[in-house]
Amino acid sequence: MGPTKQEVHRPGAFKQVNKPHKTGRHRSKGSISSEVKGKVGVKVLSKRATKNLGKRARRLQSSQIRKNKREEVLQQKRNFGGSHSAPILLCIIALQKDVDTDNILSVITKADESATIISSPRGTIHLSVPRFKQRFSIVVAPVGNLFATLDIAKIATTVLFVASATNKSDNSPRLEVLDDWGKEIIMPCVAQGLATPLIALTNVENLHIKKRQDFKSHVQSELCKWLPKEEVFQLSTPIDALNILRRIGTRKQRTVSYRNNRAQLLGEEAVFKCNENCTELGTLMISGYLKNVPLSVNGLVHIPELGDFQISQIDAPGDPYSVEKKLKKDSNAMDDEPSTRVLARADPGKQESLESENILDPMDAEQTWPTEEELAEAKAQRKKIVKRVPKGTSEYQAAWIPDEDGEELSECSNDESENEMSVDEPQSETDSGPDAEDEEEYETITVSEVPDERYDENIDMTEEKEAIENLKNAKLDAKFPDEVDTPQDMLAKQRFQKYRGLESFRTSPWDPEENLPTDYARIYKFENFDRTRKRIFKESQEIEGAMPGWYITIHVANVRVDAFSSLGNHPLIVFGLLPNEHKMSVLNVTLKHTGQTYSPVKSKAKLIFQCGFRRFTACPIFSQHTNGNKHKYERYFRPENTVVASMYAPITFPPCPVLCYVEKLNKSLELIATGSVLSVNPDRIVVKRVVLSGHAYKVHKRSAVIRFMFFHREDINWFKPVELRTKYGRRGHIKEPLGTHGHMKCVFNGQLKSQDTILMNLYKRVFPKWTYEPLLLTELQHQNESMNIE
Repeated sequence: MGPTKQEVHRPGAFKQVNKPHKTGRHRSKGSISSEVKGKVGVKVLSKRATKNLGKRARRLQSSQIRKNKREEVLQQKRNFGGSHSAPILLCIIALQKDVDTDNILSVITKADESATIISSPRGTIHLSVPRFKQRFSIVVAPVGNLFATLDIAKIATTVLFVASATNKSDNSPRLEVLDDWGKEIIMPCVAQGLATPLIALTNVENLHIKKRQDFKSHVQSELCKWLPKEEVFQLSTPIDALNILRRIGTRKQRTVSYRNNRAQLLGEEAVFKCNENCTELGTLMISGYLKNVPLSVNGLVHIPELGDFQISQIDAPGDPYSVEKKLKKDSNAMDDEPSTRVLARADPGKQESLESENILDPMDAEQTWPTEEELAEAKAQRKKIVKRVPKGTSEYQAAWIPDEDGEELSECSNDESENEMSVDEPQSETDSGPDAEDEEEYETITVSEVPDERYDENIDMTEEKEAIENLKNAKLDAKFPDEVDTPQDMLAKQRFQKYRGLESFRTSPWDPEENLPTDYARIYKFENFDRTRKRIFKESQEIEGAMPGWYITIHVANVRVDAFSSLGNHPLIVFGLLPNEHKMSVLNVTLKHTGQTYSPVKSKAKLIFQCGFRRFTACPIFSQHTNGNKHKYERYFRPENTVVASMYAPITFPPCPVLCYVEKLNKSLELIATGSVLSVNPDRIVVKRVVLSGHAYKVHKRSAVIRFMFFHREDINWFKPVELRTKYGRRGHIKEPLGTHGHMKCVFNGQLKSQDTILMNLYKRVFPKWTYEPLLLTELQHQNESMNIE
């Protein structure tokens, strides 16, 4: 066979071209452009086009971009509150309980004599001002109703905070700008994402003329903490109201990210129609102006305090609050009402389901369902638990009373709950003994025996005692972080059988799919959460359906009759849900303590969350807000700290603000933290640490005999691979046990001091409990009634 012809490599258009050496023979840009004659290489086409434009072309392009942006802003201003867009929603929030909101509303409606005033069936005042060519929808937030005020402030275009300069009773000058209601409402309004705010002051004419400006300055200085650089307007006459309306219509609007990505609607009218086949359910028809983004008929909506629902139909009736229709009625002309046309009907094949949880598969991966024999064995083990409880305690109450012996026996079970916390809490050697048990029993008896005639007083005393105990445990945990006492009457390898040692908390591997609880089979997980969030936000602006600014009627399907009847005068607000926002997952939120209360919050305590447009109760677990793949579990959420709370909750795409409340014994709510959604990630590893401590008995050069860390020889051999460290920075390991009473010989990397303390760190992963419960309107009414009684 003859020699074959060798194939020659020929470089393509994207070959590497090194930068040539500068020889001094430089050409101008004009000579180069005249030589190439408009020809452009393929590599240049892949770059940005602006790099290839000349100076004149780039200048013209920048001018055109500025012109387009200016025209876009001017077009938005022209459409803001115009006849072809939704009215400007003005929310009036009183910062004092005795502010006369009816008088304020009367002054605003009399701002312009030529204005048209129409009232909706649900109490919204529609004001059309011809000189501004704008329309306003005015809503007064109910004083004393916290959550109703927050809901209205969420969807308002402008929030008008109103304060009075004098007391209502005797017209005397006020000493404080904010009363208890004002302090309670202004901080959460700002923390949840405040729209464009304004501050108005009434009854200024009752002050001396020389003290009016000083009082305005005082109001501005008091509110600058929450509303910096906000001017204080006077609202006493119709001219003042006209100036405020002009300011509202021309002011630059703030953007709130979590609101702009979701459709929202304030119900102007609501009609309920029962289903033919079921009298307990019906269709709720809500009419109002749609805002922000389009609303799809196949999507889901959320109504605060009522829940998530499907849409069966969207109608487009005529705008009943348009200026043209009102003028036509006033002229006694024939008023031919336009027929209501159907925009869209739901498609069962494309409609999103209300299923929020996965169907549990008992044979999925390693998450096996217990058999009947295992359940019977676990039940028999629970019956062997012996607890010392006060007389008259029921079996259910006894299950919640921590008992040392009972807790140790229950450690073998798969569900490790709050009982472990009492054992894990650090205690000194003098605190462990019969005295502690007597004190605990005395506390229990004191709480259970409360006379009926002194009910209110003793409730406060109980709260004080619990707060003192909570503070004492939190201080002990802060002084000796994560230190626990090794049990003497059982093996440590059984007590800490779920824990492991780590060579390095930061770099040691930990499989996120290892030993997951059965609740993880019920939740949803994203393959790439950030990519999904960006795609959903982009698609939300491009969906087909009702457009923003339209007056529409939404047919909400399968609403309970009792839920609608309990609605009453509560504001009816509809939020459009993004895809997957009704499904359950592990929600991680960042919380910063407000510092208004100095009582620490224990992990797994029941808290009330407002996450964007949702409100629910949950018992989260706290962890440190750090980088890395593992995060240390925090037993307490202390003042001036920032933690991450993890809980089972519906998926919410960030950015989204979060408010955290705690419910007191008198049913009142206290804001303890604010924050935002961090992620929706079930793989966030929260690791709980326990520290076993020992003391030096005999010290040599690099070795020492350690005692009081363990009390059995078997435990020393079990924990021998785990590294030791000391409070003075020494590191070492267990060499061998000495005797049978827990003494052991250890070797360290340096000379050990006699006053040093030897520590062993053990870790285990913790998961939140399934404690999610949506906060319904009936519970809110019960809380408000309790607060009014107080």
